Amino acid sequence: MSDISVTGAGRMPLHTKMLIGFVVGTVAGIAANLLVGDAPWLDTLVTYVTDPVGQLFLRLLFMIVVPLVFSALVLGVVEIGDPASLGRIGIKTLLWVLLVTSIAVTIGLVMVNVVRPGIGLDPTLVAGLMEQSSARATEISAAREGVSGLDVLLNIVPRNPVQAAASGDLIAVMFFALMFGIAATVLRTDGTRSFVAATQGVYDICLKLIGWIIALAPYAVAALLFSITARLGLPMLWMLAKFVGTALAALGIHFFIVFPILLWTLGRMSPLAFFRGAQPALLTAFSTSSSSASLPTTLKVAVDNLGVPRRVARFVCTLGATANMNGTALFEGVVVLFLAQLFGVDLSLPQQVMILMLCIFGSIGAAGVPGGSLPVIAMILAMFGIPPEGIGIILGVDRLLDMCRTVVNVGGDMVGSVVIGRSEEGVVDSDAASLAGSTVGDPLATPRA
Repeated sequence: MSDISVTGAGRMPLHTKMLIGFVVGTVAGIAANLLVGDAPWLDTLVTYVTDPVGQLFLRLLFMIVVPLVFSALVLGVVEIGDPASLGRIGIKTLLWVLLVTSIAVTIGLVMVNVVRPGIGLDPTLVAGLMEQSSARATEISAAREGVSGLDVLLNIVPRNPVQAAASGDLIAVMFFALMFGIAATVLRTDGTRSFVAATQGVYDICLKLIGWIIALAPYAVAALLFSITARLGLPMLWMLAKFVGTALAALGIHFFIVFPILLWTLGRMSPLAFFRGAQPALLTAFSTSSSSASLPTTLKVAVDNLGVPRRVARFVCTLGATANMNGTALFEGVVVLFLAQLFGVDLSLPQQVMILMLCIFGSIGAAGVPGGSLPVIAMILAMFGIPPEGIGIILGVDRLLDMCRTVVNVGGDMVGSVVIGRSEEGVVDSDAASLAGSTVGDPLATPRA
């Protein structure tokens, strides 16, 4: 994810405002639940004040999801497949993104299925929430019953892309965007260059709109959390604590187990030496919560400390700042399954596999955007009949998780550059050959270009 702080002298950072909104909404909702319970005026307040505020925020997110996902995927494919810029490395980078992001999302889904952080609420309360959410959730759930695995696969290819976008069929929109991006890459004409430039403009506009929408998040967080905690009370806080623990554990497994294995086996580099050399970029990622803001440090560390050839580091790390988002994809999967458990929505194995695919492609372009993963998460929730209002539950604690998953995102970029650099050069760099068995107290000399 990116930094969602509001800058400027004397202005409170946005994440601080969101935390305040989280505390105010939670405390007020629990107090209302304990003190007045089922009072008619409380139900009126929730129905006509707090729920509409939260729904407005969600509608704004839904409004931009199709242009954001389409433009991000088209641009991502065009940049990966550009034959003028390292076509062979581009293919390796694409395979790396798909492989490592698939592993990350799988870890998240397995963790949620094992820990089951969303299980434990009173079924009658959950039923009440489902009933009050929206008729759309029930309609979607009913529509998905009896759909075979073959139908799911066939529906990936849309008959009508416009209809798929209008109905919120996100995976069909993603498939169309991927095909469009591939065709735009193959056709190197003036017309396609103009199209790519226009798509870049759409993407930039989406970034600006997301910035405006996320500015409303503190008020939406307070409203959504008041609505939920007023109905559920204290048990909701325990659910939230289990969610945070599950997400952090999944991110930790990917960062401290999967990455070292890939470094040993594919990069032939000591994980300890890697983490020592990568420390400046990882600290920058943790403090800024922004892959884009960390990019200059990431490039310098990859070349100077890790011995990655410049041409490899420049391509892999720059592209990874928007496309290789292991932590973000993992987080999206954890959020979707946690809220599915919380609201009592039973997801079959084929549906969870589809969620995995959505998270992989939905993370492309999202992490460099302020709050960019929220529209994708909201759309995935709606697709599977899970009330999108549940997003408000996790927004208040998102800052800590944002910092941690950005570390995983940036770490994945650097691990990928080491692995791909090794495959390109036979060794990562002649000057860095001793890195695998040495300390990194003295940074390596800058490798040859």
